[in-house]
Amino acid sequence: MKFLVSSTSLLKQLQMVAGVLNSSNTLPILDNFLFKIEQNELTISASDLETTMITKMSIESEDSGMVAVPAKLLLDTLKSFPEMPMTFIVDDKTFAIEVSTEQGKYKLSGYNGEEFPKVMELENPSKVELNAEVLAYAINKTIFATGNDDLRPVMSGIYFEFGNDGLRFVATDAHRLVRYTRSDIKADKNTGFIVPKKPLSLLKNILGTTNADVKVEYNETNVQFTFDNVTMVSRLIDGKYPNYESVIPKENPNKMTISKGTFLNSIKRVSIFANKTTHQVKLGVKGSELEISAEDIDFSNQANERLGCNYNGEDIEIGFNSKFIMDMVSNLDSENVNLEMSGPSKAGIIVPAEPENENEDILMLVMPIMLNN
Repeated sequence: MKFLVSSTSLLKQLQMVAGVLNSSNTLPILDNFLFKIEQNELTISASDLETTMITKMSIESEDSGMVAVPAKLLLDTLKSFPEMPMTFIVDDKTFAIEVSTEQGKYKLSGYNGEEFPKVMELENPSKVELNAEVLAYAINKTIFATGNDDLRPVMSGIYFEFGNDGLRFVATDAHRLVRYTRSDIKADKNTGFIVPKKPLSLLKNILGTTNADVKVEYNETNVQFTFDNVTMVSRLIDGKYPNYESVIPKENPNKMTISKGTFLNSIKRVSIFANKTTHQVKLGVKGSELEISAEDIDFSNQANERLGCNYNGEDIEIGFNSKFIMDMVSNLDSENVNLEMSGPSKAGIIVPAEPENENEDILMLVMPIMLNN
């Protein structure tokens, strides 16, 4: 089996799927890329059993066949080459691979491609199509709020809720929650499934380089994303997602509007003086003035700042984890943000003051930290 390929084109495709690879695998074959050749087309696959990523590219070849190629060795080799044609010759019996270029020859041992895990075929999947930019944006705005608790695996992914009234993407780690809604894209039937964080992180990076439409196909166990020359299949997280709507307070009479940049920079400065375990900052709002303060009693560190804001409601003092507030506010795109509160022991809601797109809605919720008065 023989084929000719451009070194930089091959490297680009390999780097796209390489993120799936784990540093330690239970099956040694998963340390390899699967190369499948069918007359002038090379299909490259990488898998960690939970997620499989596949990409296709044009090559020059009159042969067909497949071989598993050591991933790290091939990537390290290609990174050291400038743009040049490379010829791969694979021994059909021993799977030994010889790569030749103008400079020289390189030999590496390949493996039987038949040993590579087969990609899961989705039976009777439901489908929805959405633009790559929309999907990347939805992942970007929610993925930071996913949890890392092994005891609650359902919280370690993004909940995709598709229905005939729109699409919702939700992430929570029990301390904060983000809900992103699109009303302009609809699915045929109402359904919900949880996609793990790792494949979505990989997907987000690739979606940033395309403007194609992404076909999302899903059943009860797997989801498949297809666009351009890329296919990604991932196993879904099994379990029931928490009833997130029940934790979002409906009545929030105390509403503050403040400049996003001013608020974010002030929290960053003040939080340096906060307790390193709780990261607690206190927000005190009276009239049109917001006081942001933090202290670390163990080291006698203390800081407070006063900012102007628009506020309707009763005077309130409430504590939050500064890291959570910074994550949320920095992920909003509007110039001003609204912080809506019902009381010092109830969750605070952060939303953009001026939504950019009438078809989208983003809501961020953060649980308070009890203040030690």
